[in-house]
Amino acid sequence: MKILMLCGNQPNHLALAHKVAVRFELAGIILEEKPPTGITIFNAIPKAIDKLFYNEINDAWHQLMQYYSNNYKGFPQAEIFKTSSINTQRIIEIIEKINPDLVMVSGTSLIRKPLIEMKFPKGIINLHTGISPYIKGGPNCTNWCLANDEFHLIGNTIMWLNAGIDAGNLIATETTEFSGNENLFEIHLKVMEHAHNLYLKVVEQLKIDSSKCHSVNQKEIAEGKLYLTKMWNFSKKKSLLKNIANGRFSKIIQSQEYREKKNKLKLVKISA
Repeated sequence: MKILMLCGNQPNHLALAHKVAVRFELAGIILEEKPPTGITIFNAIPKAIDKLFYNEINDAWHQLMQYYSNNYKGFPQAEIFKTSSINTQRIIEIIEKINPDLVMVSGTSLIRKPLIEMKFPKGIINLHTGISPYIKGGPNCTNWCLANDEFHLIGNTIMWLNAGIDAGNLIATETTEFSGNENLFEIHLKVMEHAHNLYLKVVEQLKIDSSKCHSVNQKEIAEGKLYLTKMWNFSKKKSLLKNIANGRFSKIIQSQEYREKKNKLKLVKISA
């Protein structure tokens, strides 16, 4: 089964590519390198406030990226193609040339026509580090759960890709396991490692017998919530940090209430 990855260029994406290459035939990687956001008169003040009062959130993510940078050096053995936009004719031509059986997506911009309409023997699948349809969007669904006291919704989704935001039919959804003693970096590390492991499980199932992979319409599960980056404000960041600092995360994770909420979730489990 020949695999092509479409992904961002962050260390967590590189780590996933290495893990895929160890177990499967990774024929190529298309890296979308988004230009850095410059400082303007409109974002200078929010950035300064972020650094002064909420830098712990950014630090946790930077620690996660450093962890993957330290543990996964360079690119795995595969053809590498770099682009500033995933939705170009050049990318279409590269994909046609590679002619993969399966396309894996992680961390790119929203994929649009005509790429989204391309057909592959095993399909095109996407990783979402949140549990669809309960929580979708960005900038980080784990942080939204921590800020909203919805710790039971922290987890991951593998779905068939469609044109929506984290809206494709579901192949597998799982909650991430915690002890309650994790700091913010450790929470994100556990979520990301769980995401990679779940993705590899689904790819293995596609390789062995794709007919056993689910395709569940998200509307059959729940309505859920879609979060946008512009909604991630200082109030939410304050709530997140408070829930970590005052021990609420630890207390809830170890509670019967938490276990009951998790048990009530309608999840899509990988077929045996």
